[in-house]
Amino acid sequence: MAHIIVVGNEKGGSGKSTTSMHVATALARMGHRVGALDLDLRQKSFARYIENRLAYLERTGLNLACPDYRDLPEVAADQLQPGENIYDRRLSDAVTALEAVSDFIVIDCPGSHTRLSQVAHSLGDTLITPLNDSFLDFDLLARVDAETGKVLGPSIYAEMVWNARQLRAQAGLRPIDWIILRNRLGAQAMHNKKKVGAALEDLSHRIGFRVAPGFAERVIFRELFPRGLTVLDLRDTGVDQLNLSNVAARQELRDLLTEIRLPKVTVNF
Repeated sequence: MAHIIVVGNEKGGSGKSTTSMHVATALARMGHRVGALDLDLRQKSFARYIENRLAYLERTGLNLACPDYRDLPEVAADQLQPGENIYDRRLSDAVTALEAVSDFIVIDCPGSHTRLSQVAHSLGDTLITPLNDSFLDFDLLARVDAETGKVLGPSIYAEMVWNARQLRAQAGLRPIDWIILRNRLGAQAMHNKKKVGAALEDLSHRIGFRVAPGFAERVIFRELFPRGLTVLDLRDTGVDQLNLSNVAARQELRDLLTEIRLPKVTVNF
């Protein structure tokens, strides 16, 4: 069976689509068969990213590895079993089709609580939750005492992941490997950065996730989207000399793929 990687939280603007694209494309460049699904049926940023890549490759004639993106298939009402949810069926059919031809399936979830997102989390072998390095985003995971900074208890998103874990346990599936990705980390050791780090460390032992450094705030990530490129593609597009920011971005991606410890993956870029 394909290893399913779910990228999600319930807040927009945290870097889910950028993370999904870079993880999926890096795996494809390393020779793995990678399927891709975008469950944000309205905005579809991940789908657009891959669409931009295919258009760029066709325009330039370059031959670069690309994830195999699929839209959720349409399902007629008369094909549903009694009581079956149509979104459950559409997602199930999409995953079943990709599993036959994929080593990994990367699923990008919307920045809100939806039925599709909830079901996808229960399917994930690996869950990556990008999180801007602030207590505003941290509030999705847990409530914090304003005076002491002490974690008071899990919040809405953590409870949703807990429910997904329970569903997997009932189905006899292996536990979700949950990684919190600290995005947009500041270069300086600021007080707020330390407090968020301490709160994450405290919470990680209580609800069971690992913390990994993510992507810094870099102009390059915004510039790559229109062409559907990632930081690994720059040399293939004629950039002979990478600047320091580009080199650092490649290292961040290398560290991420090393940290998430996917089966049968040797990071070699």
